Amino acid sequence: MLRMEDPLRGRDMLCFSHDFTGDPLSKTHVMRILARDNRVLWVNSIGYRAPRASAHDLRRVVDKLRAAATPVREVEKNLFVLSPLAIPAYGVPSMQALNRVLLRLQVGRAMRALRFSRPINWVFNPAAALVAGTLGEDLVIYYCVDEYTAFEGVPKAALVDLERRLLRRADLVIVSASRLFDAKARENPRTVLVRHGVDFARFRTALDPETAIPADVARLPRPILGYFGLMGTDWFDVPLLEHVARAFPGGSVVLIGKVATDLGALARMPNVHVLGRRPFAELPGYCKAFDVGLLPFPINEVTLAANPLKVREYLAAGLPVVSTAIPEVEVLGDACRIGRDPAGFVREIEAALASPGSRVDRSESMRGESWEARVDEIRRHVGAIRPRGAAVAT
Repeated sequence: MLRMEDPLRGRDMLCFSHDFTGDPLSKTHVMRILARDNRVLWVNSIGYRAPRASAHDLRRVVDKLRAAATPVREVEKNLFVLSPLAIPAYGVPSMQALNRVLLRLQVGRAMRALRFSRPINWVFNPAAALVAGTLGEDLVIYYCVDEYTAFEGVPKAALVDLERRLLRRADLVIVSASRLFDAKARENPRTVLVRHGVDFARFRTALDPETAIPADVARLPRPILGYFGLMGTDWFDVPLLEHVARAFPGGSVVLIGKVATDLGALARMPNVHVLGRRPFAELPGYCKAFDVGLLPFPINEVTLAANPLKVREYLAAGLPVVSTAIPEVEVLGDACRIGRDPAGFVREIEAALASPGSRVDRSESMRGESWEARVDEIRRHVGAIRPRGAAVAT
């Protein structure tokens, strides 16, 4: 049973999430902090949708098969990674049944090898509903940070059903946005809102004199309007950025991150610089180069429920922020400027340029919003619940 003096210390933990080698997301920050005092078995992505016949997806299938053949490895102190074999075809009942067997066998074997006992299961991926609660857990916690059922290309009906089963099974549901709270609390009254935090200490270094500006942006014409993060169909408004680039022809638009959509003419504009992914540790240096941090999310069912990490990261780096009308950005109040259409977005950038670059007061506004503070919030919520018991894995 849980230790009431500190429910998140000295425990074994499971985590069904994205691939650990991906960009650090909320899950990464939370589990790294928990791994300071607990052992964590991180289960790499078991997918949401069936792969397409594209070169990218075929490479991913090959990588997954290769990773599944490798043993569990300790990638950081107390943090072990398992790359399971699963077939992301959750809309097919027979594939669900097969995945349930495969996952129970693979995760169970890893737990036995690590001598895990009655773990807390942190489920970030609703597809893990197939096995959640059958692995001998003390608690099942569904940590929901996106409206997964609205993602492009997922088997919507099947994922809705899986998530509903997970919501009903969970001992606690943690959500990161008000819109998610409204949706998930209808299924489980043990739902709490814990907004995202920020790696404050890291991004605060954007204000340090010794932090170097990376060479690929050091001599770009100003103003430098910067974005880092995924550039995907659901997450990135390409026409809006084209409008911004045309409005600041003498400046620079810098885009950092994985490109998962067609940028088209935007990438060919002379003042647009698409740099690709950069190590997380280097982002404060890029922030130091930026005059304004941008959040050009399109308005859709996915983004309306999102709580974008990069906004707090921009602010911790001391930057002014201009965003589209995303509810979880608007709750930050005057810390961010909101552009409600392309012309308004440009006007807000122009206003932000009255005080460009990193400033201490903007950074200080994020000091109390560290990931450590968020984990302390979570600790209180976990300490307030009673486990309902779980089936033991065989």
